Amino acid sequence: MKKCVFAGTFDPPTLGHKDIALKCLELFDEVIVAVLINPNKRPLFTTEQRVAMLEKVFAPYKNVRVLAYDGLTVDLLRREGARFYVRGIRNGTDYDYEAQLNYINMDMYKDMITVFLPTRQEFLHISSSLVKDALRFDKNVDKYVPEEIRGDLKKLMQEKE
Repeated sequence: MKKCVFAGTFDPPTLGHKDIALKCLELFDEVIVAVLINPNKRPLFTTEQRVAMLEKVFAPYKNVRVLAYDGLTVDLLRREGARFYVRGIRNGTDYDYEAQLNYINMDMYKDMITVFLPTRQEFLHISSSLVKDALRFDKNVDKYVPEEIRGDLKKLMQEKE
């Protein structure tokens, strides 16, 4: 069984994230969508909220599992018995950054294979950072986030006020 890990902050999950995970389903038997708990970032949404949103997005897909983790991704890959680490890329800047991480990760986990998947053209301009900024200023983000969590995002933002 071929498994992959698709990891990120997912703060919040976007249509680009969903696009990459669905592409993973075409290549792998199991997709682990892993929410990184990064002490260097100050997420808008809690880890639990991000996991809950992703679980809602991927509920129809029985071979997608959502979890949260802290630490190094290579340790998560080993723990889950996955060799494939999927990275979504939008542009050359994303690729340059991810390629650097790939070489460091491969030093720590020689069996790891990084798979770079480009997102669809209509999602190239979407990033969690831009969606967060729009949410903070009470703008409509429906064009950028999965339909399954649009109501959740509105509710969570109202609770923050």
